Amino acid sequence: MEILLQSLSQNYLLIKSLHIISVICWMAGLFYLPRLFVYHAENSSNADFVAVVKLQEYRLFAYIMRPAMLASVITGVLMIASDFGIFKSGVWIHIKLLFALFLLLYHIACGILVGRLQRGSSKFSGKFFRFFNEIPTILMIVIVVCAVMKF
Repeated sequence: MEILLQSLSQNYLLIKSLHIISVICWMAGLFYLPRLFVYHAENSSNADFVAVVKLQEYRLFAYIMRPAMLASVITGVLMIASDFGIFKSGVWIHIKLLFALFLLLYHIACGILVGRLQRGSSKFSGKFFRFFNEIPTILMIVIVVCAVMKF
């Protein structure tokens, strides 16, 4: 166990770099997927358009967002494992992790919505999805402020 913790500490900057890269990829998907939901909902009568958007939604979620989310969580856990003392560094880490959990829940909600839209069972409007699209921005702002300010 001690060897593993030592290895994590020695590779901390590499793990942190991979974490930042994966979070950027994940956030790009979290910003774009709800926009596709808007297009899907607002063009539901155009079957050809909906077929293309369904494919885009599925591929974005399955091939970009899910792997990026998993990489973000794994590298985040590895960073915490390398220094459990971070929990004593202030309230910022607790707030950051809480909002990261909210982001994970948002991701899960996106996955549920992808499934509903694929089946044609979503009843949400374009207006709803426009509001829904703002949630990851608010969560990201809190996470970044906590990570940078470390209050």
